[in-house]
Amino acid sequence: MRRERGFSLVAAMFVMIVVALAVIGMARLSINTSGSLSLSLQQARAYQAARAGLEWGIRRAVKDGACAGSGSLTLDGTLAEFSGVSVSCVATVYPARENGKTVTMFSVDAVAQNAPTPATRPDYAYRRLHARVETSGN
Repeated sequence: MRRERGFSLVAAMFVMIVVALAVIGMARLSINTSGSLSLSLQQARAYQAARAGLEWGIRRAVKDGACAGSGSLTLDGTLAEFSGVSVSCVATVYPARENGKTVTMFSVDAVAQNAPTPATRPDYAYRRLHARVETSGN
């Protein structure tokens, strides 16, 4: 009867290779998840910055009763990197109808981005929001 020699060495190497491959796979998955999480966070911030710009533009339009054309909103805190949110407004006045009141339709756009171009940052985020607001006056 022959004794098998070296079998435990082969088995140990096999186990080590399988464990190493599992560790490498988990590390890659962790890196991909981390990058995806960072991008999701930046997209959420871009949405909030654009929403703040939209609300700012709507308030200016409704309060003043006219559009100021375009403007830029400066933010601070966690949205500071989205400073310079561009907001544009166009007003369309419809003539008086049966009740004698004119209707003004404000079209407000807000654009937020954390860099001038996508090539500037790997976590580039861009969001554009649009709203229409109708007011009636005399």
